[in-house]
Amino acid sequence: MKDLEKITGTMRTLDDDAERLSTEEFDLVTAVHQNLIREIDLEAVEKLDPEEARDAVQVTARALLAQIAPGVFGEQAERIVRQVLNEAIGLGPIEPLVEDGSISEVMVNAPDEVYYERDGVIYLSDVRFRDKAHIMRIVDRIISPLGRRVDEQSPFVDARLPDGSRVNVIIPPLVPKSPVLTIRKFRPDRYTMSDLVANGTITQPLADFLQACVRLRMNLVISGGAGTGKTTLLNAVSSFIPSSERIVTIEDPIELKLQQSHVICAEARPPNIEGKNEVTQRELFRNALRMRPDRIIVGEVRGAEAFDMMQAMNTGHEGSMTTVHANSTRDALSRIENMVLMAGLDLPVRAIREQMASAFHLMVHLSRSADGRRHVTLVSEITGMESQIVTMQDLFRFDQKGVDAEGRLFGSLEPTGIMPTFVDRFAKSGINLNLGVPSGLRL
Repeated sequence: MKDLEKITGTMRTLDDDAERLSTEEFDLVTAVHQNLIREIDLEAVEKLDPEEARDAVQVTARALLAQIAPGVFGEQAERIVRQVLNEAIGLGPIEPLVEDGSISEVMVNAPDEVYYERDGVIYLSDVRFRDKAHIMRIVDRIISPLGRRVDEQSPFVDARLPDGSRVNVIIPPLVPKSPVLTIRKFRPDRYTMSDLVANGTITQPLADFLQACVRLRMNLVISGGAGTGKTTLLNAVSSFIPSSERIVTIEDPIELKLQQSHVICAEARPPNIEGKNEVTQRELFRNALRMRPDRIIVGEVRGAEAFDMMQAMNTGHEGSMTTVHANSTRDALSRIENMVLMAGLDLPVRAIREQMASAFHLMVHLSRSADGRRHVTLVSEITGMESQIVTMQDLFRFDQKGVDAEGRLFGSLEPTGIMPTFVDRFAKSGINLNLGVPSGLRL
């Protein structure tokens, strides 16, 4: 365990996040749970109101525990009953982590390796499963109601829980050590641009600049690594879209929470158990073009839909937005280019780059520091083509000053002083922004 903590660096164990059961208590939970299954119809219980279901299982579990282990009482008995409840109608040992509103991701690597993410930092939990079969039982409970399966023929699965949380499961032999379960929890709250300014993700001058760009129907691409806050920023930026416009969103799975009233949300569909009836983001995008959208927002561009998106941006659907996994704004362009090439479209590279140069106006890049804080590090404008190269200029850049004693970056996000080529459109629209004055986001 100590070796794990050395490897993970920022990970650490927090004893108060979940109840760690002894081997004897685990055995009692198993015994009570097995008897509970014989005593009551859990399928019927799950159809009840959540409170009624919990009360019914709790009463029976207490009675069974008193029969099986009359010497167990007090807090120990309550701890065992809580775990039986989680096993019977919840998600087993990880139920407390999933229910914790401050936790954004739960990661089960092995029976005795359960991690979670809080405020951008990963911690090693005290939670543990009995064995690999225990993990698989919880996996089945999660995906079976969704009509999905995981077995030798389908050794990994992506799914979305009813509350919007994303679930990924991969099992041996693809991961020889243990089944791996990852849950990215859905956040019901919406981060506004004011929230992102307050927590240091973005500066107020940049927020004002992005608002002006949305008003002027600039096409926007947000890039960054996994967990850097791309979708969060896209949500916040999309709030600047006028409520009078018709917006169509395309996602896999749905994560955006737009604040306008006239929004159509489309979600890609994976193949069913027989491997049929898949609906891709590209198919959804083509259909969206027939739905009279003012703007199209693609939650994350991943494949051939990148080309359709660029064509739409070039043919009357300006003001559209998307995100892409990348390490920089320049890398984001390379990634999109590769997506188009890998789609099998018979297009020369120059033609693809010309499409990108005319379709995209602004690239915003996000990073996450070692302490979990997320912030915009670069904003670049696409200015055109020179020979075979898409040309860019940086409008905002994070100037790192150093690292403090706790390993946290400190620096500031500043405008570079370079004016965007579309600055005259600001003036014509009555927008007055001074991009030459340092904005001063200090971290």
